[in-house]
Amino acid sequence: MNQFEIALTAVGWALFIAGVSSWIWSRIRRSRDAAEAAGDACRAAFEQSPNGILMADVETLRIVDANLALQRTLGFSLDELLRLDLSQVFADDSENSEALLRKLRDPNPRVPFQIRQRSKDGSLLNVEIRGHRLDLATHQVLVFTTDDVTVRRKVEAQLLEKQQHLDHLAHHDQLTGLPNRLYLAAHLPGAIEEARRTASNLAVLFLDLDRFKHINDSRGHETGDKLLKAVAQRIRATVRTEDVVVRMGGDEFIVILNTVRSSGQVNETAARINEALSEPVPVDGRPLVTTVSIGVSLYPRDGADMGELLRHSDTAMYQAKDRGRNNFQLFSPGMDRKLKERMAIETSLRNALQREQLTVHYQPIIDIETNRVVALESLLRWKLPGQGFIPPDKFIAVAEETGLIVPVGELVLRRACEDVARWRQNGCTPVPIAVNISAVQLQRADLPATIQKLTKLHGVRPSMLQLELTESAVFERREGRTGESNEDAVSRLRELGVRIAIDDFGTGYSSLSYLKRWRVDYIKIDRSFVRDLVTDVSDLAIVSAIIAMARHLNIQVVAEGIEGWQQLEKLRQLGCGLAQGFLLAKPVPEDQCQRYLTGASLDLAAEQEHPLSDFGATTGNHLRAANT
Repeated sequence: MNQFEIALTAVGWALFIAGVSSWIWSRIRRSRDAAEAAGDACRAAFEQSPNGILMADVETLRIVDANLALQRTLGFSLDELLRLDLSQVFADDSENSEALLRKLRDPNPRVPFQIRQRSKDGSLLNVEIRGHRLDLATHQVLVFTTDDVTVRRKVEAQLLEKQQHLDHLAHHDQLTGLPNRLYLAAHLPGAIEEARRTASNLAVLFLDLDRFKHINDSRGHETGDKLLKAVAQRIRATVRTEDVVVRMGGDEFIVILNTVRSSGQVNETAARINEALSEPVPVDGRPLVTTVSIGVSLYPRDGADMGELLRHSDTAMYQAKDRGRNNFQLFSPGMDRKLKERMAIETSLRNALQREQLTVHYQPIIDIETNRVVALESLLRWKLPGQGFIPPDKFIAVAEETGLIVPVGELVLRRACEDVARWRQNGCTPVPIAVNISAVQLQRADLPATIQKLTKLHGVRPSMLQLELTESAVFERREGRTGESNEDAVSRLRELGVRIAIDDFGTGYSSLSYLKRWRVDYIKIDRSFVRDLVTDVSDLAIVSAIIAMARHLNIQVVAEGIEGWQQLEKLRQLGCGLAQGFLLAKPVPEDQCQRYLTGASLDLAAEQEHPLSDFGATTGNHLRAANT
């Protein structure tokens, strides 16, 4: 190779090396520019973040950087922040500063936590922070992002308050403010478990106001609501603060007595409640009197769970009702048996109504002077297949409590109208039919409309019906479902031509002022006065006074329960016009009544030879259709 070629080659290599160097330096420059641009972007993101960000040295926890958002929030400049450490910026509710520093020095980047952030003016701000470690070229730093949760906490507090309010509404009665049935279902199992754990006793008191429906119906629901609020306050005032008073609904309340030491303590509390509620309650300037019947069950004696305790206290409450109201009764196993028997009777009675197992027998009412039958009293009979007759005193009370007395009473009225129409078609001489009517029927059924419908349907005059009511049914000032008082209902019945008799006179109110104001056709002297009429001077005086009074008021008198000739003769001497009893004639089914409907005088001696009806042979004739 000559010198020229060598020189040319050297120049080529120089140009090549220069080109490579230029390319290398351009790549280095571009990488540096890209790095600088990336760094600028990161810095811009750091500075412009809406969340506060700060960095601190891992070892010393001194702040090494903070963005503008954090500076504005805290009120510090960057220079001021660089002179602080994390313990001067963050604080929590713990008094242990070392624990706080450990939490800050070793954060979990996946788990944020709430803390307080201290501003320059000393105020504390609720924030949520998330921290992590960052490796730099020479050392590690802690990076924290902060988020103001003041608004969130305020919203959460509002939501919690609203939820608590809704929970209170759901578990408390709006009228009285007392806990309600839902609260009881949530609370009582826990109270029972606590009693079990501590081996202590617990009492459940079931309270039911007596005759509250009458007040509600007669005075209006607004007055009833005010009475319930006053009752709730009185109950609450009679028990301890640790005891629970619940309104179950309507006029029913439950009291839970916790940590009961003895049954005597329960008795004292129940007696205090009875006494407190017996006092008149002023409502709208007028005193209202209501009493309460209370049933009590004890844990663990009367039940191991909520269902048993409530059921048994309810059973005891009904026992208190049966014993005259305004008292308390402790549960006993005998009550449970009685309740089951009553429930069985109710079920059987409903079936008997559907299957027409209820029948009506009739017993004559006799004119003492002529021995002629002037009326027949209808007597309800219930015969169960395989069991025989069920005495009315076993099922009439159940019928009244459950409201079944209304369809039962309508059945008796319908049968009476049907039988009168049948006897007339058979050529007999019908006489008025006496039908017993309960107070429940008078208040809950539109009797005048029912009688008008039945008599028209069967072509029977209303005057062929004689309604027998007890003194309580007639004289108590009550209003029924239609807003009509008992007095108004009886007046409407009389306008139809129906006759009215006061049954069992002398055993109830016996208010002579009512007899003066009201018009009744008959008074029936109760058998308790007739039984010893011949031997007891007091009974003789009472019967004599009733007969004399009725004669002056132009009211006929019927003596019930005549079973001896001496009784009958004494009543004749006293001027009693009518009599009824086994001595005179016995109850018989409809198809055996024709001998009583001939219009002729009865042969009383011959009547003694007639066998008793299958029911009367075992129970006597003193059982009535609706007022036993």
